[in-house]
Amino acid sequence: MEGSGILALSAAIAIGLAALGGTLGQSKAAAAALEGIARNPEAQGKILTPMILALALIESLVIFGFVIAFLIQGKI
Repeated sequence: MEGSGILALSAAIAIGLAALGGTLGQSKAAAAALEGIARNPEAQGKILTPMILALALIESLVIFGFVIAFLIQGKI
């Protein structure tokens, strides 16, 4: 099929950028939450739950990137 190399490259870029962005976002969120807990240990309960929710939402974007890459791969 003509253009299958470009489709393969676009699938690789899609999952690569999604993984890179997710990793950076999760590391910043975790670092900020841990810093907040270290400064005020009594606020752990108020910080931990939103942090886990934020990490789940960030991870969902990575899963969307994987789905897009999978769909692109299916066109090859």
